[in-house]
Amino acid sequence: MMRQAGKKTVRVGMVGYRFMGKVHSNAYRGVPFFFDTEVVPILQGIAGRDEDAVKREAQILGFATYETDWRRLIERDDIDVIDIVTPNHMHADIAIAAAEAGKHVISEKPLAMTTEQGRQMLDAVQKAGVVHMVCHNYRFAPAVQFAKKLIEEGRIGQIRHIRAQYIQDWLMDPNTPLTWRLQKDVTGTGTLGDIGSHIIDLARFLVGEFSEVVGMWDMIVKQRPLGENSTEMGEVTVDDACSFLARFHNGAMGVFEATRFAGGNRAGNRFEINGEKGSIRWDLENMNSLQVYFQDDEPALQGFRTIHCTGEHHPYTSAYWPTGHSIGYEHTFINLMVNFMQGISTGVSPSPSFEDGLRNQYVLEAVEQSILSRQWASVQSM
Repeated sequence: MMRQAGKKTVRVGMVGYRFMGKVHSNAYRGVPFFFDTEVVPILQGIAGRDEDAVKREAQILGFATYETDWRRLIERDDIDVIDIVTPNHMHADIAIAAAEAGKHVISEKPLAMTTEQGRQMLDAVQKAGVVHMVCHNYRFAPAVQFAKKLIEEGRIGQIRHIRAQYIQDWLMDPNTPLTWRLQKDVTGTGTLGDIGSHIIDLARFLVGEFSEVVGMWDMIVKQRPLGENSTEMGEVTVDDACSFLARFHNGAMGVFEATRFAGGNRAGNRFEINGEKGSIRWDLENMNSLQVYFQDDEPALQGFRTIHCTGEHHPYTSAYWPTGHSIGYEHTFINLMVNFMQGISTGVSPSPSFEDGLRNQYVLEAVEQSILSRQWASVQSM
C-alpha cells in the first residue's frame, strides 16, 4: 500500500471489464467520494484478452494501465488488490494465484464452480494471510441491513419461515443468443448459481445456516443461436429455472425459487421472513423500502407498515443524500467496497468472505445433489 494526502491507498488490478467491471469500477470511485475511509482505492490496472477492447475499457473505467494477460497483472509490484469479474470458471485460478502473490482478493459470485474449488480458494487466501471478500452486494442495501438489525434485536422473534425468489425474464425469447451463463463448463450451474446464490446468501445472512434441501429444476430452451442473427445453434447445458425447499439448523423452513423465465420480472429479488412476533418483506425492485409487521400492534392497527430506509437512522444512508432521497443498485456495491477497504485497513476479512462463498457453494452443491438423486440432501458443514 502507498500513502496519498495522509491516506493509505490500495492499487486495484481488475481481471475482466464488462457488466461487473463497470459496476465495481464505479464503486471504487464512489468510496472516497461518499465515505471517509482509512484506505482509498486507486484504479491501477485492468486485464482482458482483447487488447483493443481492454485498452478502450481502461480509458472509460478510469484505469491507469492495462494488460492482456491476467498473470502479468498479478505479478506486478504496483498492484495490491485483485478484483475478479470474469466468468465463473476462471475464479479459482486467478484467486489462488493472486493470494500466492500476496494480493488481497475480491471475487464476483458464485465463488467457484465446485465446492472443491471453493475450498482451495479459501485455503489459499487463509494461508497467504490476505484479505478476501465475495460480492454478494444485496446484503448491503440499507433496507436489508435494517432488516438484519431488527432480526438481531429480536423484534420478530424466533424465525419460522423464509420464502425467497430471484426471478427474471431476460431469457424468455428463444432467439436470445447463447452466452457463457448458459454453458455448464463455464458457469457451473445456470439459474441456480447465477441468481439463486444471491437469495441463498441473503437467507444465510438473515436466517442462519442451511441444514438440508430438496429441489427441482428445468431446462426450458435447449438450443439457442450462437450469435445475433446467427442460424447456427448451440446447446444450453444448464438449468433455466430452479426451485427448492430448505430446513435451517435453527428449525426455520425455507422456500426458494430462481428463474429467468418469469415474464414481467426484470430483477425480482424478494424475500419474506416470518417470525413468532412479526414479519419482514423486501423487494429489490423497490429496494429502499422495507415492509414490517409486528404481532403486538393493537388489533385495529395490525398490518404491514412500509419503512423508507433513507433516514439517518438507517445503515449507510447518512453518507448519501438527505432523508427521503433514494439510492440505487450501484450504491450496494459502494457499501460493499467500503467494507472491503476497512478490511484491508484492519487486516480482517469482512463478511461475506471466501468462507461465506464456500458455505454458499455447499448449499448449491446440496441442491444439485438432491435434484439428481430425487431426494433430500444434507448441506455440508465447514
